[in-house]
Amino acid sequence: MAAQRKNLMQSHQSWTDDLPLCQMCGVGTAPNCVYGPDGKGTQSHTNEDGHLGFRGEDGCFLYGVFNGYDGSRVASFASQCLTAELLLGQLNSSHTDNDVRRILTQAFDVVEKSYFKTIDDALAEKAHLSNYLLPHNENVSFHHSQSQKVQERLKELEQEVSGGATAVVALILNNKLYIANVGTNRALLCKSSSDGQNQVLQIGRPHSTDNEDELQRLAALGVDSARVKQAGQIAGQSSTRRLGDYRVKFNYNDIDLLSAAKTRPIISEPEIHGSQPLDSVTGFLLLLSEGLINALESAHGAEQANQEIVAMVAAELAQQTSLEAAAQSVVERVKRLHHDVYVSGRQRATYCSRHEDMTLLIRTLNYPLAEGALTPTQGGRIYPVSIPYSNSQSTSKTSVTLSLVMPSQSGTLTNGTNTASTLEEEGTPTPGSQSPTATLQSTNTQTQSSSSSSGDGSLFRQRGSQAAQPDETGRVPPYVDFSQFYHLWGSDHSDSQSAQGGLGPQ
Repeated sequence: MAAQRKNLMQSHQSWTDDLPLCQMCGVGTAPNCVYGPDGKGTQSHTNEDGHLGFRGEDGCFLYGVFNGYDGSRVASFASQCLTAELLLGQLNSSHTDNDVRRILTQAFDVVEKSYFKTIDDALAEKAHLSNYLLPHNENVSFHHSQSQKVQERLKELEQEVSGGATAVVALILNNKLYIANVGTNRALLCKSSSDGQNQVLQIGRPHSTDNEDELQRLAALGVDSARVKQAGQIAGQSSTRRLGDYRVKFNYNDIDLLSAAKTRPIISEPEIHGSQPLDSVTGFLLLLSEGLINALESAHGAEQANQEIVAMVAAELAQQTSLEAAAQSVVERVKRLHHDVYVSGRQRATYCSRHEDMTLLIRTLNYPLAEGALTPTQGGRIYPVSIPYSNSQSTSKTSVTLSLVMPSQSGTLTNGTNTASTLEEEGTPTPGSQSPTATLQSTNTQTQSSSSSSGDGSLFRQRGSQAAQPDETGRVPPYVDFSQFYHLWGSDHSDSQSAQGGLGPQ
């Protein structure tokens, strides 16, 4: 029996091997990092996050991001088992919203119970060996000759059974979106409308020690919610709902904050939101791990974290030709921002001495990548504009990368993407670089924001249609006449230098 249970995870791994991966999603990851005094980072443990992205039958899609802790066992098991519980014929297009919610809730329950079955033999052995080390045990010869080996084995068993995970799962069925959340990960839905307006929606709230609904739930079980809120953590984690973690599931009475609970206070039951119709939605869905959220909020504060991450994603989608590359680029940006704040020594540097594993999943919804979004018409050329992403603590403005399309027959430049932003300031082209620049400004809302499109070409309208006409090489004439400058500069320099083409048009 023990061998069969130990092989249960291997059997789960093979269940989903034949399921096709979804090609409409991309995942970016980065391992945890602890910075030293010199600013260099080191990884303190192996990556404990997990994710999934599969396409099932009957128009069903499943995505998930899992934030593991104290090991990757639970996150890995949950990503495999949950897929098997949802995409092997359990869901079909005839199911109602209530059916889907019921199936999702049951799947999470099965995942947790199945996981505990894989470790119950290890838990039994751990309890058996622990009995030998109790003070009342009078087997003195055992203590002298075997206690060290028993303690080493107990450490191995503790590592094997410890750990848990939080999860955010997105299910698309009949072109309707359902979000199932357990813990402190996050789901964001960005919707773009035809008139250039965007909405950023955070779906659900994290199950954490500052969630008033969760505190009320704990209080109803006899837990002192005020103490929980003040502590900010329960057994080392801020989440009030988790998968796995046998310590808070079976031994909660031994934990000071939970000792008065009448029943199990830390649960695995998901909070389900949906359905959200996607028939006319153009935009993207984001699933973020707690580590990614915390890294960005540590660096820049929590006020605009949603808007910042959406701005980064929109900027990368405008430049990248694959979702995997876009997601990875966004994660790298957050990692760089976090590191830069730490080495800057500014006020928030103290919050950025380390970050946990980071995972971002992007699922597009009728949203074109760079190849589709920036394909010019009538022979026009693409002029990418690279603006480093930045955010100052003294301003709420967010700068991102923008790409513009230069039509060959039109005198106006249009925004080649469908991002939710407004042009903040007029860019000035520099000699030798014919790419105009612009800065995007995000709106300042917590869970929902919108702003107008910059696609009307007003930024360059005053320069006239003649200036925007590219020649056969794709160049456009300069907006400013530098002839007098070149003449004056040349009069102060030798003719030989001028002949070498140091300045001026070639």
